[in-house]
Amino acid sequence: MADPDPGAGGAPNSLGARDRATLLHPYTDLRAHETADPLVITRGEGVYVFDDQGQGYLEAMAGLWCASLGFSEHRLAAAAERQLATLPFYHLFTGKSHPPAIELAERLLDMAPAPFARVFFANSGSEAVDSAIKLTWYANNALGRPDKKKIIARKRAYHGVTIAAASLTHLPVNQTGFDLPLAPMLATDCPHFYREGKPGESEEGFAQRLADNLDKLIEAEGPDTVAAFIAEPVMGAGGVIVPPPGYFDLIQPVLKKHDVLLIADEMICGFGRTGLMFGCETFAIKPDMMVLGKALSAGYAPISALLVSAEIYDAIADQSARVGSFGHGFTTSAHPLCAAVALETLRIYQERDILARVRETAPLLQAGLRSFADHPLVGEVRGIGLIGAVELVADKASRAPFDPTDRMGPALARAAQDQGLIVRAMGDSIAFSPPLTITGREVAELLDRFARALKAISPPAGGAT
Repeated sequence: MADPDPGAGGAPNSLGARDRATLLHPYTDLRAHETADPLVITRGEGVYVFDDQGQGYLEAMAGLWCASLGFSEHRLAAAAERQLATLPFYHLFTGKSHPPAIELAERLLDMAPAPFARVFFANSGSEAVDSAIKLTWYANNALGRPDKKKIIARKRAYHGVTIAAASLTHLPVNQTGFDLPLAPMLATDCPHFYREGKPGESEEGFAQRLADNLDKLIEAEGPDTVAAFIAEPVMGAGGVIVPPPGYFDLIQPVLKKHDVLLIADEMICGFGRTGLMFGCETFAIKPDMMVLGKALSAGYAPISALLVSAEIYDAIADQSARVGSFGHGFTTSAHPLCAAVALETLRIYQERDILARVRETAPLLQAGLRSFADHPLVGEVRGIGLIGAVELVADKASRAPFDPTDRMGPALARAAQDQGLIVRAMGDSIAFSPPLTITGREVAELLDRFARALKAISPPAGGAT
């Protein structure tokens, strides 16, 4: 197809037209985008963002789950400016270092919900998950277990989009057409009771069945071939799936039994989203590795981190001594600017008691979202802390989903945008993950705008959906 008409959908030299002529957009129908201008956001203030026409929106997704302190935290801008003026770049290769990296690593190890030995820095969640995979393989080679390489994730899990990380992201859009997953990656049950529970099954029975199935999967594959299990405490892009009570309590002994590492993907849950500092604390998870990012810098600078246990560190350190170097890393691992911004973010969390703030507003959000549960289009409302989802259904009684071609979720997301509210449609589940700084008044405004959007897509009384 020829290049898109620069005048379609807007003025020939508008930002939208220039965007359509130049950018390859993630998670976008690229052909449809050729004739439809993007929403061009030009500035932010608190929990609001504004487009190039001056229209304001309450950003109920904190961008992509990450703008935890909103969109105008001047202390973070000042921290970046100070670091740029002091040391704009340095690296960690070949034994080099710099103060922000050292201080940030110390701070993370001190905050962590489990005893970790070292921190490896990357730039994105995908890179951090890829690093966890590589370190798992590297450590098992070092320990003389060359066959122990398979990694298990859950169906509907999201762990990133690089080749290895996307192999653990068991969502069709992330694997179809990309020749994924890679061979050593396995999938086990998604802990979504509403969709996966059997008739008459309790949540406790459901959790036990999933733990039993995981045990059977490892046994069938051979425990000597299974290296790790990776899980988000609350599944994010898969639909904001909160595990049933006792799920992780039952899963962890299975992993211990088979000497399978537990990798906690805290990209979304970490730094207060669930009401405690880490999702691992909320669900009593004791991981061997932990992936952090997003709210680590409040989304103001690209940085992620992988925390590893002493056992893993010792194995890879010994292997690096044998090889002569630990052959993994990124040019901008722990970039000074990003590390400085992350440090200031952590200081703000502590000084402002962000956890108390979340615990104050989370009940308002959760109760408000659950008020939509009786709506004829709503099948389930779920969430914890300041993260939640509303799932649309074609029939409440049978829980029958809409036909994917109906695209009801995206239609509701567009209706919300028309009401000045940015949410995210993940299929027919609408996600909410506002900045942790949101006030009670702003939560009420979020709920009101969503109610108007839901009304806009609802059929007239007595009409067909």
